[in-house]
Amino acid sequence: MPGYFITFEGIEGSGKSTQIKLLEGYLAQEQIPFLSTREPGGTPVAEAIRKILLDPLYAELLPETELLLYSASRAQHTGELILPALNAGKVVISDRYYDSTYAYQGAARDLDYELIDVLSSFATFHTVPDLTVLLDLPAQEGLGRIVHRDLDRLEQEDISFHRKVREQFLFIAKKHASRYLVLDATKAPEVIHQSIIRALNFNRRPKHEA
Repeated sequence: MPGYFITFEGIEGSGKSTQIKLLEGYLAQEQIPFLSTREPGGTPVAEAIRKILLDPLYAELLPETELLLYSASRAQHTGELILPALNAGKVVISDRYYDSTYAYQGAARDLDYELIDVLSSFATFHTVPDLTVLLDLPAQEGLGRIVHRDLDRLEQEDISFHRKVREQFLFIAKKHASRYLVLDATKAPEVIHQSIIRALNFNRRPKHEA
């Protein structure tokens, strides 16, 4: 049975980590084999690149360099981890994937979308998620949720940056409506989780035999 690829997107503070943990619990309970990962990161090489990308010490990082580093991380992540898991029939959950590049480096950094198209296709080996869950909420509320933690390089950007990111995510969701599930991230976590489960309809999938 082929695998199933789920990505979670949203601005900072949208609750992706919470929903991924709830989904992991559901899949484990249903004995559905899965792999949970994140971007940037997921493999030793990609995690090393993540440290550069998110470290506030590298404030001088150019948008062009940022885009190429994300692409390099994604290529390693997809080729080494995601594709083998999908080929093994697992459900793969990723906290962010290439749509984040269109939102952060495309809309917020004003880089060329056609270039991002080429790099994304190359770095993902033409892999497209089966379902993308967008947890949507206003930028001000999202940033308010993370104010008490140590902020990474992107989290420290001003609110206009994060508003551009949100607007682009909503644009992408409308453009690719067939694979997107847009949910109101201001709702209670359990309500959001149940909406995700209904969209997945995993009850039709055979359970994994231990």
